Order: sequence, then C-alpha cells, then structure tokens
Amino acid sequence: MRQDFKCQTDSCVSTEDAPASLAQDITAYGKPPQRGTNRRILQAAGAVAISSIVVKAAAMVKEQVVAARFGRSDEMDAFLIAFLIPGLLVNLFSESMNQALIPTFVRVRSQQGRIKAQSLLSSSMLATCLLLGAASLTMAATARILLPRMLIHFSSDKINLTNSLFYGLVPIILLGGVTSNCSAILNTFERFAWPALAQMVIPAAVILTACWTSARFGVWSLVYGNLAGSAVLAVLMISMLHAHGYRFDLRWSGFDHDIRDVARQYGAVMLSGLVASGGLLVDQGMAATLPPGSVATLTYANRIVGVVLTLMAGAVATAITPYLAEMVANREWTRCRHTVNTWLGLTAIVSMPLAVFLMLESHWLVQIVFQHGSFGSQDTASVSRVQTMYAFQLPFFVVSRVFYRYLLALQKANLILACGVINLILDIILNILCMRWLGVAGIALATSLWSVSTFFFLGYWTYKLLHRSQLSPSTEMIA
Repeated sequence: MRQDFKCQTDSCVSTEDAPASLAQDITAYGKPPQRGTNRRILQAAGAVAISSIVVKAAAMVKEQVVAARFGRSDEMDAFLIAFLIPGLLVNLFSESMNQALIPTFVRVRSQQGRIKAQSLLSSSMLATCLLLGAASLTMAATARILLPRMLIHFSSDKINLTNSLFYGLVPIILLGGVTSNCSAILNTFERFAWPALAQMVIPAAVILTACWTSARFGVWSLVYGNLAGSAVLAVLMISMLHAHGYRFDLRWSGFDHDIRDVARQYGAVMLSGLVASGGLLVDQGMAATLPPGSVATLTYANRIVGVVLTLMAGAVATAITPYLAEMVANREWTRCRHTVNTWLGLTAIVSMPLAVFLMLESHWLVQIVFQHGSFGSQDTASVSRVQTMYAFQLPFFVVSRVFYRYLLALQKANLILACGVINLILDIILNILCMRWLGVAGIALATSLWSVSTFFFLGYWTYKLLHRSQLSPSTEMIA
C-alpha cells in the first residue's frame, strides 16, 4: 500500500520551504477532500477488522476452553481480578504514550526526517518502560494491602490466591507495553494487518496451556499461557519494527521541544486513562459486593460485546489515527472535517443494527459460545441479561472513537481528561442506582449510559474546534 505522508526521507522538504504564496494557500484553505484518503482508511480498517476476527475467533475458542474448565468458580474470579491489574497498567502508561506520541511522531518524521523521529521514539519508549517498571514494582509492593480493601467480600483464601496470581502476571505489564508501542509505530507506516494478526499468539498459548496443564496446575495454567504468549508477541513486534527501519532502542536524547510536546499531552492522556481505569475497578469492585460469581458474570457478559467493539471501534480508531495526525500536522482542516463526517456516518450505519441484534439475540449467543462443561443454563441466563445491557452502548462508543482520535490528533488531551472525570462520577452514581434495580446487570447498564455521555461531550468539542479552525486556518494551535 502506497504511502501518503508528505515525505519519508531525511531529505524531505516541508511546506515552510515552498513558495510563500503556495504555502499560504495550503495553510489558509487546506487541501480539498481526497477520496483516496477515506478509501485508504477503509482498507486499513478492513485489514485490522479481518485480522481481529481471526484473533477474536481464537480468543473465543480460548474463552470456551477456559469456561469449560473453570466456569464461574472462585478461582476464575481471582484470576480475572489479578489479570485486570496488568491490563489496566498497560493501558494507563503504554496506550497513553501511544496516543500522545503518534501525532508528534508523524509531524517530526514528515518535517524533520527519520533520524529525528528515531530519537523521539527511543526517548519515548525508554520513558514508557521506566514508568511501567515503576508501576509494576509499586503494585507488587502494595498489592497485599490494597486488594483486601478492594475485595472486602472475597474470602481470605480467595484474596491470597488473587495476590499470588497477580505476582505471576507482573511481567506481562512490561511485555504488553513494548508490544503496544511497536504496534502503534507500525500503524503510521500503514502496516495494520500483521501487527493486529500477531495478537493471536496469546490466546493460542492460553489454549495450549489450559488444555495440557490445567489438570496439574489449575488456574495457574492461565498465567503460564499469558506469560508465554506475551513474550513471543513482544519479540515479533520488535522484529517488525526493525524491518521498517526503526530500532527498539531505549536511549534518552534530551528534553527537547518535541519530547516536551509529547510529555505535555501524555500527562493529560495518562490521567484520563487513570480515570477510565478507575471506572473499570469501580465496576469490578461493586460486582464483588454482589453474590458470588458476579465478577465472572460481568466479565463473560462483556466478551461478545467486546469483540464487536474491537472489530469496529478498534479497527476504525487504529486505521484513522495516522491519517488524522497527518492532516492536523499540515493544518488541512477541510480534509479533517470531510474525514470525520464520513466515518461518523459509516460507523453509525453499521453499529446500530449490530447493537439491536446483540440485544435481541443475547441469550442465544451466550448459549452457543459459553454453555459447555461447568457453564450451565443458569449461567447462560445470568450472563445474557447483563450482555443485553452492555450491547446498548455499541453505536455511541464506536462513533465516539472517531471524535476521540480527532481530538488527540489536535492535541486536545485536556478535553479527553475532562470527559473521563465526568464519566467516572457518572459511573459511580449510575452503578449505585442501577444495581439496586437490576443487580449486576445494572453495572453494565451504567457503562452504556456513560458511553452516551461520552458521545455527546466529544462530538460537541470536535465540531466546535473544527468550526473554529476553519474560521482561523492560519492559527497553528486552536485554543
């Protein structure tokens, strides 16, 4: 697939070197909407979606294997809580770095060349690894203090098992961060399919260890599978990055303007991620106050909806990010509006009927996917009810990802943070209210309702800033 960035070599010339009149015209009016850009985004989203289907198919097989062996047991509750923490830390530190880094990385590579981009990448990766290492050590040191206070309705044996499983999963934090950084950089080269497809090694490893070692090691077989898969995936992603001319090189190059730019955005993005992670912990913690098995019910109920969200929201967000970053770097506001409008319509048209289908056929889907072995008909009834509530969020969440990625490309992470704070407050209030009415299903309904809030908040600011940028196209940073 051909590249559409302004330049790809160290000898490229930026718009600042163009004739003054031409540079002014480009700055003032932007390029006209290009059909080729949306077509390339569609191709990229399709590549990510197809790859994700393969990965999610493997993940669903993994879920069937895990459900058949462990059901909604106390051991499964303990593993899910222990596994939640590494995932949250990777999202908090590594994904936040990706979102802060990519707009600046694309601009630096386009305007200053590969060598400067490599320097920025090396410094950013070093910072990410140091943050993940510090977070891992901090959580390991405080887990025995924090977990009993978070899981007050868990028995002491269940809490001890959760602690032990978490310690076993700690290496996943650093491995996941490295994988995430490499994948995000590869996407800026329009390499989407292989980074997405490579994720399949983790569910494949879990399936193998669950099938071969669960009788001997019990729930620890899931820990071993995740560790092995994460290590193999990290090696694969580093190899792909090297193949595209960029090294996995943890080297600090100084606190220059570009690093300060990334750091400034990173702070707000990380705080917004912390707030979002807090929402997940609130949901899991409140589910733990309900009857035994509620945490597993909440987790299983989000599996199928999560697959659809990944296939749609994940694919579109991954595909659209480098192109929006390029347009914003070049201040091509007309193309930005055209792209946002196009993908707003496409995602809404596709996601709304899918949400209706998931809500109407929830029981059948859960029965087909999960009802095997220790997972019985009563479990299906409980999980399908919760899944229906989760499905309501689908169109609002998917469309809001387009707004989210545009605001990040515009380096308006402060708005993302404000949205996250509002949502955390809403989540707590709505959980308390809806749990009294619907039990664990009320937690899922609360999640869907704050997705609606996210849609309206981010949509409002997206179009307000688009309008302001087109009124003042010569302004480099829209206030």
